Amino acid sequence: MLYWLLYPLHDRLPIFNVFRYITFRSAYAMVTALLISFVLGPWLIQTLRRMQGKVAVREDTPESHQKKVGTPSMGGILILVSSVIPTLLWANLTSRQVQLALLATVWMAAIGFLDDYLKIVKKSRHGLIGRYKMLGQFGLGLLIGATLYFFPEQPEIATRTSVPFLKNLNLLELGLLYIPFVMAVIAGSSNAVNLADGLDGLAIGLCSLAFLAFAALAYVSGNFKFAEYLNVPFIRGSGELTVFCMSMVGAALGFLWYNTHPAEMFMGDTGSLALGGALGAVAVLVKKEFLLVLVGGVLVAEALSVMIQVGSYRWLGKRVFRMAPLHHHFELLGWAETKIVVRFWIVAALLVMLSLSTIKLQ
Repeated sequence: MLYWLLYPLHDRLPIFNVFRYITFRSAYAMVTALLISFVLGPWLIQTLRRMQGKVAVREDTPESHQKKVGTPSMGGILILVSSVIPTLLWANLTSRQVQLALLATVWMAAIGFLDDYLKIVKKSRHGLIGRYKMLGQFGLGLLIGATLYFFPEQPEIATRTSVPFLKNLNLLELGLLYIPFVMAVIAGSSNAVNLADGLDGLAIGLCSLAFLAFAALAYVSGNFKFAEYLNVPFIRGSGELTVFCMSMVGAALGFLWYNTHPAEMFMGDTGSLALGGALGAVAVLVKKEFLLVLVGGVLVAEALSVMIQVGSYRWLGKRVFRMAPLHHHFELLGWAETKIVVRFWIVAALLVMLSLSTIKLQ
């Protein structure tokens, strides 16, 4: 919005020429997201406390989590507001990539909000039925995948994806399989973040690192010179996703201010599904779906731990972990909550650095 309003004035007032630079707008989008979080956070916490009353903790958590009873959930509303508004203010909204990223965020936030509302406000034990939640996730993936397949802006790479580490096979052609591939990426990403949301600050810290990595990837992919030098596919307009990603980083850090141990509020499915859906959508839009597995390696490990636990118990009658997801296993081993969170962040930061280094290896 500010890009539309102020950049056209640069001929008369040269100072507005700064709005042409993605780096400038990305930095201020992040700052704007932080300020919105700081302003709205205390009010939202009090509002959620009045609306929700004494919120119970999830049943599938260690006994030590009983001390979290009463902490309000649905704090993902703050993440949604403080990421969407800066994007609307600072991004070029004619970019289809930005439009699809915003759609993914709002769409998944709506599904998560409905689930939270049914569980917390309506006191429904299971919230939104699982198959309806999956229908919403796959529906979003179908919409984004079909849009990119049937209405490509760059037909030559429309159904291709990047393969990390492989110089001579930089882009893999998927053809019609690209649509179900997108559906799987977005559903998997949203569920992975949802499963990682179990300790104070854990999921939001992991997501802030992942969005920071994808901000860099989006900027490189949208810059022809950088893309050519680093041998990555040039994707017209993807640079604007840098603004969106940095809005997400600011929103994540702003939420972490209130979610760090001991948390004043939880994000709930409203936040976790929105973050995961947005992360998956950005990975699709910059053709880095496979790299998402490495960037979000800790998130992947959390999801895999649940799959392994369920599969092992169902087929072998044994549990591999003391409790799944993985962070609960370490809790039951005696690790302090803050130690688990910080160590998972450290691993995530190392994976982000490794992921960014793969660009130079192509």
